[in-house]
Amino acid sequence: MHGFGGTRHAWDGVAARLRPERYLPLALDLPGHGTMAGERPITFAACVAHVLARAPARFALCGYSMGGRIALHVALAAPERIARLVLIGATAGIEDDAERAARRASDETLAARVEAGTIEEFAATWRAQPLFADDPAWVGELAQADYLRNDPRALAAVLRGLGTGAMEPLWDRLGELTMPVTLVAGERDAKFRDLAERMAARLPDARVAVVPDAGHAVHLEAPEPVVTLITER
Repeated sequence: MHGFGGTRHAWDGVAARLRPERYLPLALDLPGHGTMAGERPITFAACVAHVLARAPARFALCGYSMGGRIALHVALAAPERIARLVLIGATAGIEDDAERAARRASDETLAARVEAGTIEEFAATWRAQPLFADDPAWVGELAQADYLRNDPRALAAVLRGLGTGAMEPLWDRLGELTMPVTLVAGERDAKFRDLAERMAARLPDARVAVVPDAGHAVHLEAPEPVVTLITER
C-alpha cells in the first residue's frame, strides 16, 4: 500500500522484480488516490474494508508510510488473513494528545492549501520536505510523476481523514500482532529508524531492517532489498 499522495504505481519497481511464477502482486489505489480519488468516506475503517474486499484470503501485506499505518489497521482487523507484515517508514501513531492535536491542526492547514492549489503545486511542496532532502534526483522524479496522478481536492480529504493527527495511536495494540513483522527504514531516515526500533520492542515477532544508502521512500530508491524483505520469511 502506497503512501500519502502516491498511487499503486509507486510499487511498479517492486512488483516487476517479484518472481511471477511464485508471487501475484496486488497494488491498490487507496481511497482518495489515483483511480479511487472519488471514493468516500476516507477513514481508516473504510480503507480496511477497501483492502480486505480486494485481497486474497491470506496474503503478505506491505505498506509504506501512510500505507504502513493503514496496514497496521488491516492487520489488527483481520490478523488471520495476514501471513506476514512488512512496514516501510511507518509509525503506530502519535501517543501524546497535545502533539496529536497540533499535528491535526497542521494537517488541516496543509489540506486547505492543497485543495486551493494545483496538483503540480502540491507535488513541489510535498517533495520539498526535509524528509526527502537527501534523495537522489531520480527518486524525486519518480515520486513526483506519481503525485501527478492525483487530484488535490481528494488529497485534502485524505489529510483530514487519514493524517497522522487524525489517527488514534496503536502502540498499545501492537502486542496483538503475532504474525512475523519486518520494520524497514532507510539508513538516511533517522526518525523512522528510531520508530521502527520502538515498534519492534512491542511486537511479539518483529525485526528491524535498515536499508543502506536509502531515505524514506525505500521502495522507490531500493526496490531489490524490498523484494528480498517481502519474500524471505
